[in-house]
Amino acid sequence: MWTEWWVWVVAGLVLAILEVILPGYVFAGFAVGAVLTGGLTWLGFLGSSLPAALVVFAVFSLAGWAIMRALFGKNLGEVKRWDKDINE
Repeated sequence: MWTEWWVWVVAGLVLAILEVILPGYVFAGFAVGAVLTGGLTWLGFLGSSLPAALVVFAVFSLAGWAIMRALFGKNLGEVKRWDKDINE
């Protein structure tokens, strides 16, 4: 079942919907990884190897999360808070 491309794409869409419901850039990386893994499976690069698909999914998920965190995770309008006193 996990060697079918459409399963990965549907899982990515479900994870993207979960990201909309529960925001926090957690599920978005997994959604990107699942859709890209589905694309590579559809193109025939992964064959029928589940371990290879899981490794590709993990790498793409981590990369997608890191890129989106760098692009969308910074609040430029946030006020800087000081945790320590300069005299301590």
